Amino acid sequence: MDKKKETEKEVNEAEEKTAAEEAPETQESAEDKLRQELSEQKDKYLRLLAEYDNYQKRTQREKAARYADAVVDTVEKLLPIGDNLERALKTEVTSEDAVKFKEGVEMVMKQFYDALEKLGVKPIKAEGEQFDPNVHNAVMHIEDENVDDNTV
Repeated sequence: MDKKKETEKEVNEAEEKTAAEEAPETQESAEDKLRQELSEQKDKYLRLLAEYDNYQKRTQREKAARYADAVVDTVEKLLPIGDNLERALKTEVTSEDAVKFKEGVEMVMKQFYDALEKLGVKPIKAEGEQFDPNVHNAVMHIEDENVDDNTV
C-alpha cells in the first residue's frame, strides 16, 4: 500500500507540474483571445459610430433639400400674385379714394416682397441683360432691331 500511495503521490506531482507548465500558455492564449475580442469590439464600435455620424449628416442634407423644395414650390405659386400687384400699381388713378387704395396695394406689395426675401428669394436684374437659361425663365422670344439678340 505504501507503494501505491507513493505512486499516486508521484502521479499527482507530475500532473501538478504539467498543469503548472501549461498554465502560463493557457493564460497567455486567454489574454490574447481577450485582446483580440476587445479589438474586434472596438472596431465594431468605431464602425457603428461612423455609420451614425453619416446617418446624421445624410438626414440633415435631406431635411435641407426638402425645405428648399418646399420653398421653391411655394414661391412659384406666389410669384403670380406679386406680378398682379405690380400690374395693379401701374394703373392710373385720379380720385382720392383710388389713390389711397393704390397706397394700400403698395404696402401689401412691399410686405409680400419682404416675406419672399425672408425665404431667401431675391430679385434678379433681368431687363437689358443677356439671356442666361441658368438664371432667366423665358416665356417667348420677340425680334427687336433696337436690342441685341438674346437680350432680356
